[in-house]
Amino acid sequence: MKRFLQRPTDRKNKPLLEEIRQAKQDIDDAYNNFQNASDPDLIDCYIYESNAAWMRYCFLLRQAKAD
Repeated sequence: MKRFLQRPTDRKNKPLLEEIRQAKQDIDDAYNNFQNASDPDLIDCYIYESNAAWMRYCFLLRQAKAD
């Protein structure tokens, strides 16, 4: 997977690759925030954020594979 994210094959895919990188960063951020949260409401919030980011990441990967 890293090979695909590091070497865009044409300019058309560059924005999509940036979105994939951002979605991955959003997953990582939500996970890190979850690890540091102590309030139950914040824990729930980061779980939802993580799930949403993961779903977006999977969607973007399917889009990239379809191109």
